Amino acid sequence: MNIALGLIPLSLLMWAVTYPSRALPMLAPGIERLPNWAISYLRLAGPAALAALAATGCLLTSDSPPHLQLGAVPIAVAVCVLITWKTRQLLLGVGAAVILVAVARAAGAA
Repeated sequence: MNIALGLIPLSLLMWAVTYPSRALPMLAPGIERLPNWAISYLRLAGPAALAALAATGCLLTSDSPPHLQLGAVPIAVAVCVLITWKTRQLLLGVGAAVILVAVARAAGAA
């Protein structure tokens, strides 16, 4: 099994960057008194960082220099985002994206 050990420092960095915003409600009493925009920011900081990492992994090639990937994967990402946005159900969006990529690969298009 090949494990990319170079990603361990990146994962530790992402943990260090996103953990304070996720732990703040547990560690700071009275956080509910913050303005709504601040609470929204703290709730969305971790998912936004993870989404940025996932988007670059799905939408960019590993070539040098990287360029946009074409095919079923970017379409599946768009379908996932659209379904999740419309229904507010992440499982439905991810399920649709997985099925789309599976069908495309079975058909030889991906």
